[in-house]
Amino acid sequence: MMTIEQFGRRLRARELTAVRATEECLRRIEADNPRLNAFIRVMADEALQQARQADQELAAGQDRGPLHGVPISIKDLLDIRGLPTTAASHVRDGHVAERDAPVIAHLRMAGAVFVGKTNLHEFAFGTTNEDSAFGPARNPHDPTRSPGGSSGGSAASVAAGMALATIGTDTGGSIRIPAAACGIVGLKPSLGEVSIDGVVPLSRTFDHIGPLAQSVTDACLLYHALLGDAHATPPAPMPTHGLRLAVPRTYFCDVLDDEVRARFEETLDRLRSAGVHIDDIEIRHAADIAPVYLHIVLGDAAAYHAKTLETMPDKYTAPVRLRLEMGRYVLAEDYVRAMAGREQLTREVDAAMAQHDALILPTLPIPAPEIGATTVQIGGVAEPIRNLMLRLTQLFNVTGHPAISMPCGQTSAGLPCAVQLVGGRRQTDALLRVALACESAIGART
Repeated sequence: MMTIEQFGRRLRARELTAVRATEECLRRIEADNPRLNAFIRVMADEALQQARQADQELAAGQDRGPLHGVPISIKDLLDIRGLPTTAASHVRDGHVAERDAPVIAHLRMAGAVFVGKTNLHEFAFGTTNEDSAFGPARNPHDPTRSPGGSSGGSAASVAAGMALATIGTDTGGSIRIPAAACGIVGLKPSLGEVSIDGVVPLSRTFDHIGPLAQSVTDACLLYHALLGDAHATPPAPMPTHGLRLAVPRTYFCDVLDDEVRARFEETLDRLRSAGVHIDDIEIRHAADIAPVYLHIVLGDAAAYHAKTLETMPDKYTAPVRLRLEMGRYVLAEDYVRAMAGREQLTREVDAAMAQHDALILPTLPIPAPEIGATTVQIGGVAEPIRNLMLRLTQLFNVTGHPAISMPCGQTSAGLPCAVQLVGGRRQTDALLRVALACESAIGART
C-alpha cells in the first residue's frame, strides 16, 4: 500500500516502475475481487499497456506530473471510450462509450493508468452498493458489511490496495459515505468545478465528480488533475494555531452511534490540543434538508429515466426502480418549493462559514452497516439505514459547498469512523489547506 506521493518518489528514484506497481494492483484484484466484488470490469491489458508507455516516457525524460504511471480505478458511471458504461444496471446492456468523459481525458493527459471500472449502487441511486446488476460490493474491513455507496466499489478498491486511488461521483454523499465506511479520504469539490459531461446523471442539480484516495495530499493531486492541471502541487497546510472550525451540533450530532460520537469528540479534542479554535453553530432549517433534497433528486432522476421506466422497467433492480417511480409523483410546485428551500439552506451554510475556516462534523452517523440490514439501533430506536447514511452529507450537495471526509479512528470492532470538513463555496483549495492541517493534527489512519 503506497500513497500516490510515495509512489511518485519511488518511481522517479527508479526504485520501481509503473508496470510493477500496476502488476501488483492487478494481482490484488485477481486475489480479492471474487471476495469483495469491487470491479465490474478489469482492464488488465489496457492498464499494462498504459504502464509500459508511462515507463518509456519517463525514461525518455517526459514526466506528465504527479499522476504519471499511477494505477487508479474509475467508477463505472464515467465514459471511457470503447468500453461499456454500465452504471451497474442491465438497462445499459449494449452501451459502448464513443468518447472519453472530459475528466477521463484529463487523467490520460496526466499519465494515469486505468486498472478497471468499479461497482456501484445501480445508477448511483443508493448508499450501500447492494442494488447492483453485478451483486453487492463488500467492505475490505469486514466483507459482511457494506462499503458504502454509491461509489462503494471505488472505495473498496483503494482500501484493499487494488488501486492507489479512484474517481467517484457524489450526488448526496456518494464519495464521502464510502470513503468513511472504508477508512480512506473522499473529496466532493464545489458544485460545477469539475465537468460532469460523459457521466450517467442522477441529478444534474446535485451531481459532482471527485477523488477517493489514501491521503489528503493524494486527493489534492487528483482534484487538480480532474480540472486539467496535471502538474499542480498540493497547497501548503493552513497553520493549526488560529484555525477556526464550527460544529453544527443540532441535527448533525443528534443521532450518532455511541462509538462514532466518541471518535468525533476525541478528534475535536486533538484539534483543540493543536491550537484549533472550535465553536458550536446552528443551521436553522437543518430539519428541512431531507425533503428539499428528495423533491429535487427524485424529480431530476425520474425525468432522466422516464423513457426506460416505460420500456424496460424489469431491467432495474426493484429498490432503485421504486425510488425512480416515486419521482414521477413529485409535483411541479413541490420542486419549486424545494428549490427555494435550497437557496435558504445555502444562505445559512454561507452564514455559518462567515467567521470560520470550515465546518466540522461526522461523515457517517454509524459504522459500515451489515449487508442486507435495513435498520440499525441507535439509542434504542430502529433507524432506517438509508436515511442515516445520507443524513450528514446531503446538505452540501444541496448547497454546493466543497466537503471532504477523512478517517478519525475505529470502533472497537475495527470499523472506520470519519470526520467531514466543509469549506466555502468555490473555495476547494482553501478547504484542502484546512484538511491537510487537520489530517496531521488528528493523526488517525485506519
